[in-house]
Formats: sequence, structure tokens, C-alpha cells
Amino acid sequence: MAGFQLGNAVGLLLSPILMSQGGIYGPFVIFGLSGFLWMLVWLSATSSAPDRHPQITKSELEYIYQNKQQASTRESRRNNTSVIPPFRRLLSKMPTWAVIVGNSMHSWGFFVLLSWMPIYFNSIYHVNLKQAAWFSAVPWSMMAFTGYIAGFWSDLLIRRGTSITMTRKLMQSIGFIGPGIALIGLTTAKRPLVASAWLSLAVGLKSFSHLGFLINLQEIAPEYSGVLHGMCLTAGTLAAIVGTVGAGFFVELLGSFQGFILLTAILYLLSALFFNIYSTGERVDFDTPA
Repeated sequence: MAGFQLGNAVGLLLSPILMSQGGIYGPFVIFGLSGFLWMLVWLSATSSAPDRHPQITKSELEYIYQNKQQASTRESRRNNTSVIPPFRRLLSKMPTWAVIVGNSMHSWGFFVLLSWMPIYFNSIYHVNLKQAAWFSAVPWSMMAFTGYIAGFWSDLLIRRGTSITMTRKLMQSIGFIGPGIALIGLTTAKRPLVASAWLSLAVGLKSFSHLGFLINLQEIAPEYSGVLHGMCLTAGTLAAIVGTVGAGFFVELLGSFQGFILLTAILYLLSALFFNIYSTGERVDFDTPA
């Protein structure tokens, strides 16, 4: 996930420069061409099967096939019953809604902050767009760094005997309650440096939620993780659209950026509470009708 956040930081920093040199379409052209270059790297670095990859080690290959055999046994048993995922049963379990709500709030906060923070710094603190890009890019670099810490700490807790359920709830709490409190602090900042510090804290702590709802998908439903991930992404995309567009209408109608940030902070806190009540780190039986 660190590459995802670093991409945000690089994009925020480069966009004003590209716009000043190539006009409004500059970032779209450069980033679009970069996508084609990445595609060439991807095609050259992938293979159709693990044993055909030129750089795979023997131990890694053995590990993959050993776990693949175990998964195949479960998969064949499931395929004998139905080829259609049990959507109704997936949605009938509260752990499913816990990860859906977590993903929705994550996307809401992520894309609202990514889309609106440069404008926030420009309108509230009257910094130009290039300066606003710097103030907005620092938090995403912080998120990439704290994501490594969160991942290491999460694995360490589990290895030392903390239950998976407790670990996921702890990571999710830090990843949502932390940003909620930090965003409240952001609304009180009088200077752009202080605001950037609050924003960095909010976005940095947000990375802990990746070790909550995001990885929890594969723990509660390993055989349906792809379907469940798709359902979560659908809900998250809708939340991101509502949040990003809604922010504009909110500010236009009420004339207050701080009010929408406070709303986002409250939603973070409520989502953390919901996840802590209904989530689990144990596998959930979705195959047996309720």
C-alpha cells in the first residue's frame, strides 16, 4: 500500500508544475503515458504460472503449491454446492457489514482529503496552489511510512499471542479514531504549518486501518474474499463519490470547509465503533444457511 500513498504524494507535487508548463491537460497526458510505461514493466515481470517465473525461488514455489493444494480441497468442496456466490448469506452476517462500513469510510475520508486539501489550504490559509500541493503531499508520504510500522506491529502482536480479532480491532481503532481526533484538531489550526501537521497525523494514522478492515476480508471469508472485496469496493466507490461531490455542495451551501471536516471526523468515530462491535478475526461460515 505504500506505493499507493507515495503515488499520491508525487502526483500532488507534480501536478501544479505540469499545469504551469503544459496547461490544464499536462498532468493527464504525463500520467496517462506513465500508465503505458508501467504496463510494459508489468507485462515483462509477470508469468502465467509460478513455475514459469524466471526469478522465483524454490522455497517460494514449494510454499505456493503447498497452500494451493489446501485451498483446492476447500474450493472443490464449495464448487460442488454452487457456482454463484451466496450474496444473501454474505450480507446476512454482521462481520461482512463491518468490513463494508470500514471500506466505505476509508474511501470517503481518503478521497475527500486527497481531492479537497489543496483547495482547503488555498482558500483557508491563502497559499498558492504550488505551496498547497506541498502542504497536501507531506501527509501522504507520512502515510506510506506509518503503513510499514502498522504492518510490522500487527504481525508482531499476532506472533506474541494477541488474538487476530483483538489485533484487527486495535488497528482499526487507531486507523479511524486517530484521524477523527486529528481532523477535529485541523479545524482549529490558525497557520498552514500547524494544519499540515494535523493533516499528516490524520492521514498517517489512517494507514493502520489497512491492518483492520482491509486484511480482515481474507480472514472472515478466504473462499469468498474476491467477491467480498468487490462488494466492499463498490460501497467504497459510492461513498467516495458522495463524499467528494458532497463536500463541494456542503461548502457552497454553508460556506464552511471546517463543518464538512467535522462531519468526516464524526463519521470516522462512528465507523470505528461499528467495526469494534461487529467485526471478528475468525473465519465466518457463509456456506451454511442461517
